[in-house]
Amino acid sequence: MRDAIKESGRASLHLLSGAAIAILCYLMVGVALFTAFLTVTVIGAGVLPESVLLLRRLAGWERRRTAAWTGAPVPEAYLPLEGPLPARVRTAVADPGTGRDLVWAAAQLLYGLGVWFASLVLWAPALLVDGVVTGLAGRRPVVLPLIGRLADLGAEWSRTLLTPTPSAARAAALAARVEELTATRAGAIAAHGAELRRIERDLHDGTQARLVALSMRIGLAKRVYDSDPVTARKLLDDAQTQAEEALAELRHVVRGIHPPILTDRGLTGAVRALAASSGLEVEVSVTGLADHTPGDRPERPDAPRAPAAVEAAAYFVVAEALTNAAKHSGATRASVALTRERTALRARVADEGRGGAEAGESGGSGLVGMRRRVAALDGTVRLTSPEGGPTVIEVELPCVW
Repeated sequence: MRDAIKESGRASLHLLSGAAIAILCYLMVGVALFTAFLTVTVIGAGVLPESVLLLRRLAGWERRRTAAWTGAPVPEAYLPLEGPLPARVRTAVADPGTGRDLVWAAAQLLYGLGVWFASLVLWAPALLVDGVVTGLAGRRPVVLPLIGRLADLGAEWSRTLLTPTPSAARAAALAARVEELTATRAGAIAAHGAELRRIERDLHDGTQARLVALSMRIGLAKRVYDSDPVTARKLLDDAQTQAEEALAELRHVVRGIHPPILTDRGLTGAVRALAASSGLEVEVSVTGLADHTPGDRPERPDAPRAPAAVEAAAYFVVAEALTNAAKHSGATRASVALTRERTALRARVADEGRGGAEAGESGGSGLVGMRRRVAALDGTVRLTSPEGGPTVIEVELPCVW
């Protein structure tokens, strides 16, 4: 009996909150009618998107309330209200979710208050019958469970009215996907622009300056060659040194565009080369990929390779992660794991440093560039870096093998 009373009280509180939402729906219907009048007269068209957003919030409260009672979430599917005012008005009117929310709000006026009043009516006979008759007889409650069934009934009606149709769910998913692709495209363009500026800066400040100095020294050597061969030879020696330095810097720039080692030895060989030159003690593990030992003997020559863009993205992610670990984490050890999934390539870099790396756009430029590069390939980046460490960066890049 005690459990039945407790459950009935919980159901009554649920029904009371539903009645409160029903009263808000009454106000929402008035707002909807007023908004429709203003929209028809054109003078208040700007109110329509805001009213629709208010209706979505109210429906969202009911979804959360229903999910809390039933234990199963209620899905939602809305087209995004973005862009200039005319586009927002068109979206608000054309969105199937708006119509379903209006139908729910009108129905909630009836069943939200109806089941609440029905529960109030049931409490008196419940206390009399269950509290006296069945209680003294030691039998199971008869009337009290009906209050919980009223709450189940109201939740079921809300779920039915608020669950989007399959077509509306597909349209909302498509709109969300387009929005995501627009954001990743903007990030890819920004990353590409930053990469071009970096290459231009490296060529201008490094290679070009050395080539200008090289040309000047060769010109000076030509002038003094007949009169002072010793000085001319010294100038030519300096010019040769500068030519070698310019070639080294040019190779560095080329490696920044697409490392030749990726073409020659594949991703595993390139990552092992990174690990060897990182300054840390790095353990590299490879699963399902063509692996090359330091002696260039392929362990699994028959294993497929990922597309070049995927390999390049994974390479630069590992390079950036190891560089950050060596510069900022204070770690002496790190690990890199490359795994071939059925439809993706997964890379995991972990270090034993102090942690504290920031995720999102607030992180360093290296992490931001990493996220943009991965997002351009529709991949995901997960960063775990609590204070005190360890720092773990996991990247998943979709690809077809």
